[in-house]
Amino acid sequence: MTQPSAGRLPRLDPATARIRNALRELLPATPARFVVAVSGGADSMALAAACAFFAERTAHRFTAVTVDHGLQPGSDSVAAAVGVRVRDLGLAHRVVARTVEPGTAGVEAAARDVRYRALEEAREELGAVAVLTGHTRDDQAETVLLGLVRGSGARSLAGMRPRSGTVWRPLLDVRREETAASCAARGIAVWHDPMNADPQFTRVRVRTRVLPVLEEQLGPGVATALARTASRLAQDSDALEELAVRQSAAHVSGTEIRAAVRELPAALRTRMIRDWLRDLSGTAQEVGFHHVSEVDALLCGRRSGAVSVPGGAEVRRAAGGGVRFHRS
Repeated sequence: MTQPSAGRLPRLDPATARIRNALRELLPATPARFVVAVSGGADSMALAAACAFFAERTAHRFTAVTVDHGLQPGSDSVAAAVGVRVRDLGLAHRVVARTVEPGTAGVEAAARDVRYRALEEAREELGAVAVLTGHTRDDQAETVLLGLVRGSGARSLAGMRPRSGTVWRPLLDVRREETAASCAARGIAVWHDPMNADPQFTRVRVRTRVLPVLEEQLGPGVATALARTASRLAQDSDALEELAVRQSAAHVSGTEIRAAVRELPAALRTRMIRDWLRDLSGTAQEVGFHHVSEVDALLCGRRSGAVSVPGGAEVRRAAGGGVRFHRS
C-alpha cells in the first residue's frame, strides 16, 4: 500500500467530501451559532463530524444536542456515550431528557414532536440561528412515499425543505449509504437505534420492505426520483402558498371568509381555508384535510349545516354567502 508523501494530507474519502460540501452550501457567509441534532446514528454523526470540521476553520459555532426520550432501557447511557463521541470530534454536547406521551398519533409522532420542541428550546437558550438535522435523501423519499399513501396534498408531497423556519437540513441531497461510508472511513462509531429496525413503525416498513421492493421491481434510483419529485413539488407548492396569502388579504376578514372566494381555483381556496382555520383554532396540527374539505363544501354550497372544527369551534354559513368561524 502506497503511503502518503511527507507533508501531504491523506486523501479525503468521497462521502465525507460530499457531506462537507453539502453543509458548506447551507452555512451563511457571516458567523453564526447552530444546534446540531445528534442521535448517535450514522446520519447525525456524519453531520456532527462535518460541523466539527467547519468549527475549526470558520467562526461558526456548533453545539450538539441529544434528546433522550427514555423509550428504551439504558437510553441515558446511550445518550452519554454519544456525548463522548461528539466531544471527541471537537463539539460541545448536551443531553436533554424528555418524557414522551404516545397519545393518539403514536409513539413515533409523539417522540418527533417532543424532540423538535426540545431542540427549539435549546436553540433559543443558546441564541442559535437554526437547528441542523441529519435528514438524508432516503428520509425524503420515505416522507414522499408516506404522503402518497396517505393521500396528502402537495405541501406534504413536497417533503422536507432544506430550510423550514429554524430547522435546516443540509444533507437532503446526500444518500444514507454515504453517511455510513463517511463514518466508516473516519472510524466514527455509530449507534444503531433498535426502533429504526422495528417493523411496528410505518416508516421502518417503508424503509426496509417497500422501497427495496420498488428498487428491485422498477430499477435503482427510486429514492432519488422521489426526492426529485419533492423538490419540484416544493416549488409549485410555495408559489400556490404565496398566491393564497395574497388572496387572503382581500377575501378574509377576521372570523369570516367572503363569498367571493368561491370563484377562486380550489387549489387557492382550500389553502386559504386551511390557514384561516389554523389561525383561529390555534391548533394547527389538528386541522386536517376533512375539516378543510367540509368547510369548502359549506362555502361552495355543496353542503349545509355547521361544520365542527378543532378548538371546540364550528363554521357556519354567513349572511353574505361566505362562512364564519364561531367558538362554542
